Amino acid sequence: MAGSLVVVATPIGNLGDLSTRATQVLREVDLILAEDTRHTGRLLAHIGSEVPQRSLHEHNEQQRTEEVLTRLQAGERVALVSDAGTPAVSDPGYRLVAACVAAGLRVEPIPGPSAVLAALVASGLPTDRFAFDGFLPRKGAARRQRLAELAAEPRTIVLFAAPHRVAHDLDDLAAALGPARPAALGRELTKLHEEVRHGTLATLATAAADGVRGEVTLVIAGAPTSALAQPEDHELAGRVADLVAAGSTKKAAIAEVARLTGTPKRTVYQAVLDHGEQERT
Repeated sequence: MAGSLVVVATPIGNLGDLSTRATQVLREVDLILAEDTRHTGRLLAHIGSEVPQRSLHEHNEQQRTEEVLTRLQAGERVALVSDAGTPAVSDPGYRLVAACVAAGLRVEPIPGPSAVLAALVASGLPTDRFAFDGFLPRKGAARRQRLAELAAEPRTIVLFAAPHRVAHDLDDLAAALGPARPAALGRELTKLHEEVRHGTLATLATAAADGVRGEVTLVIAGAPTSALAQPEDHELAGRVADLVAAGSTKKAAIAEVARLTGTPKRTVYQAVLDHGEQERT
């Protein structure tokens, strides 16, 4: 009988958040796959687990997957953990889980702490619909395109940010989404120095200019419905220009802006033409 892969969420800072069920699993499985075995070793020592570990991180996940599949098909029960939170969510594990599903092997999720949900519920922003978008691309065309897409996203947006880059991210977000867009910055969630700052993208960017310590999660209000319903011609042309600068063809950019804003393609096309005429006069 085949075994199963158990995807175990672990604390994002406070060890008291490890569930009773997760503790039991981490004491009883045959093997634990850890993003950093030294980090996970401290957690295992805390709960008295002596289960052996193997590393599984972004650099070895592909080669490790075949080995793990063999063990699962032999009947072993293997737990997958990351350094904090839920594996495969902006962390290693997706390729392994996908391979298990493709092979018809059982995948058991053990839910638990989540920086995404913790920041969202503390933000004071709408929680009924939200989009998690991980980390922004670091630079270049990919970053510009992602910012252009987020500017038109109507749902509440949740992002991760590295502490040394959060000020730069907030500056770019304020420029792309508008400085008055409501937002919240969650820092060191569940830890001793937990802090959630509320304000606009502009005020949070100013507050972060001198540096931010600790893990950071950003929550940003979605695009206003009124802005999406009747965008101005210069806004349509500007969004097309951003996507073209990011590497899209003009035709593809017009189609994408039309889709994101609910505007007919011919209207977007005319806005681009009119904007071009204005620039030449």
